[in-house]
Amino acid sequence: MKVEVRTTADGSSTLYVPALDEHYHSTHGAVQEAQHVYLNAGLEPALTEATSTPLWVLEVGFGTGLNALLTLQRSLTAEQPIFYDTIEKHPLSAGVIAQLGAERYIACPELLDCYQQLHTANWGVPVALTPQFALHKMSGALQNMSLCEDTYQVIYFDAFAPEKQPDMWTDDVFRQLYEAAAHGGCLVSYCAKGSFKRSLKAAGWVVESLPGPQGKREMTRAWKR
Repeated sequence: MKVEVRTTADGSSTLYVPALDEHYHSTHGAVQEAQHVYLNAGLEPALTEATSTPLWVLEVGFGTGLNALLTLQRSLTAEQPIFYDTIEKHPLSAGVIAQLGAERYIACPELLDCYQQLHTANWGVPVALTPQFALHKMSGALQNMSLCEDTYQVIYFDAFAPEKQPDMWTDDVFRQLYEAAAHGGCLVSYCAKGSFKRSLKAAGWVVESLPGPQGKREMTRAWKR
């Protein structure tokens, strides 16, 4: 897909897809949105409640690697290691990654090096980037993936909006993710649409609405109880 680099309100970069008229992240701030939705509402509760090692995270939509980077950063101070599986149907080219200019908002040289490793890691091969963080990038459509059942304590659902990518927001997709989630695990997303919540409930999830990140009134968290 053709993409354009855009700077968001917090100084971090995102991508705009002209064909979809869609941004990868909130224009109010890519980092602040990712931190609020995926780390604060998803990862942090899982780290607090985790009784097993390691903690398994599944991300739907690797995109620019921002969610993975923030999770890796958090893993450096977490008590248990994190195994991070991520799915992307349209991996970005090295040229696009370079244009994002991560060095403008990632001040720590070690973290910037980790960001580069996230993108240069081979697809389809699990790799330990640090003693606390293992990455497995999977290229393809989620619907074609064979995911291990009862595995993931946290699922980041970061697909394009329902009206832009409707095939990703179906009852079947959320049933597939429900089966992959560990008992007591959660799914978090920036989306708060009623149709999304109904599909989650139809798949068995227990749904709650939470305050959204800056510029958005609500977000969604769902639990496998």
